[in-house]
Amino acid sequence: MATDAATTTSNDLRPIPQPPDFHPAIIVPSHPNNALKFHQLMIAGSIAGSVEHMAMFPVDTIKTHMQAIRPCPIKPVGISQAFRSIIKTSGPSALYRGIWAMGLGAGPAHAVYFSFYEVSKKYFSGGNPNNSAAHAFSGVCATVASDAVFTPMDMVKQRLQIGNGTYRGVWDCVGRVVREEGFGAFYASYRTTVLMNAPFTAVHFATYEAVKRGLREVSPELGGEEEEGWLIYATAGAAAGGLAAVVTTPLDVVKTQLQCQGVCGCDRFKSGSISDVFRTIVKKDGYRGLARGWLPRMLFHAPAAAICWSTYETVKSFFQDANGESTTG
Repeated sequence: MATDAATTTSNDLRPIPQPPDFHPAIIVPSHPNNALKFHQLMIAGSIAGSVEHMAMFPVDTIKTHMQAIRPCPIKPVGISQAFRSIIKTSGPSALYRGIWAMGLGAGPAHAVYFSFYEVSKKYFSGGNPNNSAAHAFSGVCATVASDAVFTPMDMVKQRLQIGNGTYRGVWDCVGRVVREEGFGAFYASYRTTVLMNAPFTAVHFATYEAVKRGLREVSPELGGEEEEGWLIYATAGAAAGGLAAVVTTPLDVVKTQLQCQGVCGCDRFKSGSISDVFRTIVKKDGYRGLARGWLPRMLFHAPAAAICWSTYETVKSFFQDANGESTTG
């Protein structure tokens, strides 16, 4: 009996297992969707846009030369022909003419672009990461805002690209445009740019999100839900950029005409109407004129989007990690 009592007492004194203390309040996911602050999104977008455009600038110069329809008779201009013409007349440095205008415009514009996209996507998706319509509409909202920032410098950039000495530099071009054409000239192509970039961005973002999601499902070894590899970003970005570029090339030709009017023999338009420019292009060059530059445009946007998205997502991951460390620290 004494032994039994001792056993009972010993058993009664054993500690009762307790449930683990999770402290959920201090658990911080490595990449929470809402971890980034607005200014961090702007910084990530600015870096991504600047890297993208600077890296691909020579291809953009070739595309602009192909799209800038000069006086009749107009002959078809291929990529190699445009490249040789630029090198022969102005030297290799001409491929980078206007790059400072691009640098001044790309950073701020992409800061607005990506930050507006992320905020809009969060608002319209309702927490559903597979909502393609929300991704497309968020892209449209982003492009309307960013084009208001980028269009003036894009106009200056394109005039410098084809100017062949017409302007001494960025600020000479800005000053002469203000004096000779008025401030409105900087936004002569804004309506066309938005009409082009709205479908471009809708296709681009919807395709990017869909391809990225598909690649995660098909090849999970490339990256999980929270840490996709750069290869996923680059592949999805290239597919999105290339498809969107081809679809919207006709409007890009119209935009180039409006931005380069009066420079080096390019037509000047009285009304600035999109339909007026369309008719002029078709009259002078046929319907093929609306497809001018589609190949270099695709060759620009596919790798540019791959560079842009992989850079953007990498910088976002850096900020997310930094935010997580500061929260847990």
